[in-house]
Amino acid sequence: MSLTFLRRLLLCFALCLPLQTMAAADPSKVLRTVFAAAETGFDPVASHDLYSSQINASIFETLFTYDYLARPAKLMPQTAAAMPQVAQGGRVWTIRVQKGIFFAPDPAFNGRRRELTAADYAYSLKRLIDPALRSPWSWLVEGKIAGLDALAMQAKKSGKFDYDAKIAGLQTPDRYTLRIRLNAPDYNLGQILAHTPTSAVAREVIEKYRDGNGHAMAHPVGTGPYLLASWQRGAKMVLVANPDYRGLVWDFAPGSEEDKAIVAAMKGKTMPRIGRVEITVVPEDQSRWLAFQNGEIDLFNLDGPLAPRALDHGKLRPELAAKGVKLSRLIEPELSHYYFNMQHPVLGGLTKEKIALRRAIAMAHNVQEEINIIWNGQAVKLEYPIPPGIVGHDPKYRSKVKFDPKTANALLDKFHYKKGADGWRTLPSGQPLVITFSVRADSVGQQQAEMWKKTFDSLSIRMESDKRPFPDLLKAEKQCRLMMRTSPWIADYPDGDNFMQLFYGRNVGKSNNGCMQMAEYDRLYEASQKLPHGLERDLLYHKMARLMEVTAPTIIGYARYRNMLAQPRVIGYKKHPVLHAEWRYIDLDMRR
Repeated sequence: MSLTFLRRLLLCFALCLPLQTMAAADPSKVLRTVFAAAETGFDPVASHDLYSSQINASIFETLFTYDYLARPAKLMPQTAAAMPQVAQGGRVWTIRVQKGIFFAPDPAFNGRRRELTAADYAYSLKRLIDPALRSPWSWLVEGKIAGLDALAMQAKKSGKFDYDAKIAGLQTPDRYTLRIRLNAPDYNLGQILAHTPTSAVAREVIEKYRDGNGHAMAHPVGTGPYLLASWQRGAKMVLVANPDYRGLVWDFAPGSEEDKAIVAAMKGKTMPRIGRVEITVVPEDQSRWLAFQNGEIDLFNLDGPLAPRALDHGKLRPELAAKGVKLSRLIEPELSHYYFNMQHPVLGGLTKEKIALRRAIAMAHNVQEEINIIWNGQAVKLEYPIPPGIVGHDPKYRSKVKFDPKTANALLDKFHYKKGADGWRTLPSGQPLVITFSVRADSVGQQQAEMWKKTFDSLSIRMESDKRPFPDLLKAEKQCRLMMRTSPWIADYPDGDNFMQLFYGRNVGKSNNGCMQMAEYDRLYEASQKLPHGLERDLLYHKMARLMEVTAPTIIGYARYRNMLAQPRVIGYKKHPVLHAEWRYIDLDMRR
């Protein structure tokens, strides 16, 4: 037996596990789906939209994830070998990373197989707070990890973040152990470590492909089940199965009667099964619906404007059910709220006349009418900032803000927002009063602008609509440059903290899109972070909600239904409340 043959035999043996995994993903199985708006890019610390995060969650991996079928959402290990060991009253978390997990091959690794290590997670968590990267997710770690804020402060002074610096809060005592030491107990840390921005990236990849902002938005390299094969910005993304992915065996327990059929179809399969995922950006509702009808789309979200085409009182229409189309429906763990830019000279501030203006607008807008007209009833009006299905939601809470246009107008009269000769109100100073409402440049955005024009007309306030592509809206609001907008927030993790932080002053420029800074709210929020979920924390949340009703920095709106339609050939799909890229858990029956 020749030496060359022996070498080839040994090489085949060394690669046998990746080849087995690759065999499970069938290249002929192509899942086609759509995004309603354009993505922004694929760096976990920089991407801040639902669409990009779905791609990121398929390429990169967090230490923990969620059980596919468990409701409510249940944490489980992903790249971690087990759930964390927590000591010293919740201040020290020790996490073991699985051995033998590898990043996808890339020239940045100089031809060697690059194993995932605990140091990759330490590096990735440090990136979140690097001031040069301006991550919108820095609030996930700010003030929490011992020594990390001091390292960021030092970087602000020196102009360079020292990623090699040793800090007490992020230690790697060996290749596979990550020890996180907290300044105080963080009861949501496990869920944060299951959130895509905390995914592991390789330092070599970032340093090779980063742009002028320090982001690697166009060259994602992770350890997850898929690779980005091609990307036409704002138009189409193609994912292919990662041949180096270790695979997983589908083994989830049913949580309901409907789950039993999913378990019967999927249990024991090596995942992923789907070899290729094609995602097209289709902003117009009608175009998405026609593509699904024509069999050109396998899986998509039936937004409210399209609901009557497929649903009757929340049920799938018989003619679609007869074709084998399937519906997975839930109330999105979402808060869609209407924020006022609290830094804007017309709408912002806490003086009595500014509060009166915002409260009058809040009382003049008919949220339920918007749900009925724009979303065809496919949403539920919220009384509380924390939506159903999220820890901390209070179904008995009732807002003091009621639809009352007559009182709203009287309030404006009282605070000297007078009507001029032309019938339009002016500021108390006598200057023109004009509100600019920003929306997405699509059909839903147009409807929202028309609905709000009706609201402002009822107050005799001029309104101008500002239509922009979705990525442009995100960029502008992070810079506090929009005056007013409907802002949807879908849960990053299933806890009330994820929604109450939307109004925390230190999160301006990150998740606080209304740029609200209110000392009393911030004090209450910081106190809530020191408590586990329960009655004591809920009391603080109630106080925070009432404070926002009084000062009106935002208007609590609604949570939409997510109606996911799947073609008959899609097997095992069930919409998860927190996971947004379930492609790795499903299969296709190409005979159908």
